[in-house]
Amino acid sequence: MDNKIKHLEMIQTLINRMSSNSFMLKGWTVTLVAGIFALSAKDADKMFFLVAYLPILIFWFLDAYYLWQERLYRCLFDEVRNKENDSIDFGMNTSRFNKSMDYFKCLFSKTVFMFYVPLAFFSTVIVMITAN
Repeated sequence: MDNKIKHLEMIQTLINRMSSNSFMLKGWTVTLVAGIFALSAKDADKMFFLVAYLPILIFWFLDAYYLWQERLYRCLFDEVRNKENDSIDFGMNTSRFNKSMDYFKCLFSKTVFMFYVPLAFFSTVIVMITAN
């Protein structure tokens, strides 16, 4: 039973890391977008606001990637949880779950979509207000 517990702990550590990375990306996105808006408020060229879309898009795709990886490791966790103790091999390969877990579902999942789309929307509103 010790092997199974150790293997599950290893997988859980990776799941926690993916979740932490996702949280940090959201923080960096807000920080960079706010910084770009603050810097562009000083400049005469108001189209500098459009640069704010770059971190939104890049971090959106990266955040979806971490969510996808987290879901793959959750599938591995479930598989290991249901294995017999004698068949524990400490494998961390999740490639066999790639077909069942779609990246684009992660891209438009509630937790990712409901963060980045409103951020992009409010950025658009700010650009429209300041462009006039």
